[in-house]
Amino acid sequence: MLIGGMWVEGGNYFEVRNPYTNEVLAKVPEASPEDVKTAVAAARKAFEEEKLAAYRRSEILENTSRSIAENKEEFARIISLESGKPIRTSRAEVDRAVLTFKFAAEDAKRVGGEIVPMDVAPGYENHFGFYIREPVGVVAALTPFNFPLNLAAHKVAPAIAAGNAVVLKPASATPLCALKLGETLMEAGLPPGLLNIVTGKGSTVGEALVSNEGVNMVTFTGSPPVGRRIKQLAGMAKVTLELGSNSATIIDESANLEMAVPRCITGAFSFSGQVCISIQRLYVHRNIYEKFLADFIPKVSELKIGDPLSEDTDIGPMISEDAARRVQAWIREAERDGAKVITGGRRDGRIIEPTVMTDVNPDMKIMCLEAFAPVVSIVKFEKFEEAIEMVNNSIYGLQAGVYTQNVANAFKAIKELHVGGVMINEIPTFRADHMPYGGVKESGVGREGVRFAIEEMTNIKMVSFNLG
Repeated sequence: MLIGGMWVEGGNYFEVRNPYTNEVLAKVPEASPEDVKTAVAAARKAFEEEKLAAYRRSEILENTSRSIAENKEEFARIISLESGKPIRTSRAEVDRAVLTFKFAAEDAKRVGGEIVPMDVAPGYENHFGFYIREPVGVVAALTPFNFPLNLAAHKVAPAIAAGNAVVLKPASATPLCALKLGETLMEAGLPPGLLNIVTGKGSTVGEALVSNEGVNMVTFTGSPPVGRRIKQLAGMAKVTLELGSNSATIIDESANLEMAVPRCITGAFSFSGQVCISIQRLYVHRNIYEKFLADFIPKVSELKIGDPLSEDTDIGPMISEDAARRVQAWIREAERDGAKVITGGRRDGRIIEPTVMTDVNPDMKIMCLEAFAPVVSIVKFEKFEEAIEMVNNSIYGLQAGVYTQNVANAFKAIKELHVGGVMINEIPTFRADHMPYGGVKESGVGREGVRFAIEEMTNIKMVSFNLG
């Protein structure tokens, strides 16, 4: 573990296994409660003593971006080995992390404030007001398995850009990328203690971290139940939560299917659907429903299942066999209740075939809960308003996609969809790393995206001068 600039051993260790071969990749320390306290104390000490100027924070982040790019293949291989992500997709994640750190390097120079005109209120004509942004202090960052590099980047990079210290706890299934990132940041010139990394289970290490009173903010990506638990434990600390989704896409009658079909395949099946904004629900206008299926199903059937390190693999394993069994049970349950599996539906260990279902209803688990798997359900609609209503019929609200050439329908969707992001003529799985990203309802609170995360990770201090 990385604590106070030192690589620290643990009293107990756990195994990190390759989800495709089940081979042991590494043994990683299981942080003790004392380790967590030491890490938070190291972060607090560094925050109070290392007051890095904005230009220096920017240089460190720029150096990190450059180093990740130079070591792209090593990072990509680590991602594929510990998460089971196909190597081409892993390389794309590394490219995104390069940009995330670069954006943070640029935004570190722009953490400022704003003049507040005081004379808009009678009696305050002789006052001059402005506010500045100050770092919150110590940020606890808890990251998931599915983007072990870039989602760590989305928490660590803006925290450092804003002038905070960080204690990072990566997912226990995928800690190796985070440890490599810690090494990279240290080599880039980050002073000891501004990034600490503790490893272990969320139920023990994570809870000890978020409940520590030395933590000023918690940023978490994961499931809604864990997000609720974090809010209970975090006390007065600020909290940003990026939680679950069962993202939907509307394919309107006027949609360009040549554009929509391949993108929907990417959105539904990339990294075996283990993406927060993976397409789980497709609503297709009845007049193009058969055409859409005729174009979509053959391309799904062509997706290649195999070793994540193989260059031509499209579909790798789920992160665990328990996750694969759960999804298989949901598919079977939906079939018993009348749903049809058009293609796929079978499980082989941790691998779930790319699966397309029809004749589903909104109450089936495969529709109303987060599958986090390579499964998409297709439902026909007649009126655009009906499609919007079906998309909104969800406990989640992260992002939604809409394919349409009808401008009025596009703006109707923008206005009426209850989500954090509406992607027009694009899949909900689309994310640019500088844009605001987050949801409503059970999909969480707060926003990521470097500049917006910096706003979450700073406090506003108001200043008013009485000029007499």
